[in-house]
Amino acid sequence: MQGSCLITGGARSGKSSYALGLASDAARPHFIATAWADDAEMALRVKRHRAERGSQWTTIETRLDLGPAISSACASGAGFIVVDCLTLWTSNILIEDASSLECRLSELLKALEQPLPPLAFVTNEVGCGIVPGDSLSREFRDAAGRVNRVVASAVDSVFLMVCGIPMKIK
Repeated sequence: MQGSCLITGGARSGKSSYALGLASDAARPHFIATAWADDAEMALRVKRHRAERGSQWTTIETRLDLGPAISSACASGAGFIVVDCLTLWTSNILIEDASSLECRLSELLKALEQPLPPLAFVTNEVGCGIVPGDSLSREFRDAAGRVNRVVASAVDSVFLMVCGIPMKIK
């Protein structure tokens, strides 16, 4: 794959697997993780996902500083970058400092202006369900939708994953 893409879809639809598959032949693949192990179940998930990726992957963990993490991967010679995932990144920002979302999104877009290796963003589609019943959930849905729209407009292609099948929509 050349260029950059956004891979979206529902939970467990195959988004991450598809992104990793795009990088299967890349030299020096980098994985930027926005999740963190704050409980035993998540620690097990992180450990399992690292093992599934294999030792050829360089992992960069960041809860908030996605733009600088992409720049760091580029500076270290990444041949492919997978960012997993924008949804957790958005949630992290809302928890830490919701007022910084626009600034951090601008920082991310600035990082995408530099010369990049192929890059795949993973994100969840959060707007296909019912309108959430509480204000915090609506704020999250709206913020995640905005992040997805902005990043989708900045990348070369967008894929919607349905039952493990990628459908190119841009």
